[in-house]
Amino acid sequence: MPAIVWDAIGEKKYELGVDHGVLAVVEGTTYGAPVAWNGLISVTESPSGAEANKNYADNIEYANILSAEEYGATIEAYTYPDEFKPCDGFAELVEGVTIGQQNRAKFGFSYRTKIGNDTEGQEHGYQIHMIYGAQASPSERAYNSVNDSPEINTLSWEITTTPIPVPGFKPTASLVLDSTVLGPEKIKIIEDALYGTEGETGTAAKFLLPNEIAALLNTTTPQG
Repeated sequence: MPAIVWDAIGEKKYELGVDHGVLAVVEGTTYGAPVAWNGLISVTESPSGAEANKNYADNIEYANILSAEEYGATIEAYTYPDEFKPCDGFAELVEGVTIGQQNRAKFGFSYRTKIGNDTEGQEHGYQIHMIYGAQASPSERAYNSVNDSPEINTLSWEITTTPIPVPGFKPTASLVLDSTVLGPEKIKIIEDALYGTEGETGTAAKFLLPNEIAALLNTTTPQG
């Protein structure tokens, strides 16, 4: 049998960067039209739960039951799309006048991270991350005087999630698509559906649910 090999050529992988932010506000029971989220600085995923709960009987450990796992994250950015305002607790009183402390809308969020390796660098591939059932908590904002070293104000939001159903699996609030595994044809199918396409035969962008992604990837890719 072959021996384990460390640091083989092409297998020194790493992740970096964040871009291609997408926001889709929940409208009733569905996700609304996706819009671009520019100015992303970072997305910090913060899953929690899955804590051990040991049960004892007959003077020994009888069962070790894990608590439910929850998905959370922090989004940091220089700006946000206008469509995010209802998600941040704002509403328009009249045109040009905004009030806060309103009900916070749920939303879906997507972003992309790069995958690099030792042979292709940062162009090796990327991952598209999907977050479902998200809700943003109130966030602190600091406004500083302009001085001889001005800095752009940064904004951040902590988000919690409510998992959505996935046929055949437990509900989930997160999904990741890996271009290095799916290959160029399949990842293009997802990107065309998620980001939309232009031209006379173009299609509108759609925030894809897990079952919709699975259906698209299980469809035979036309040849020629």
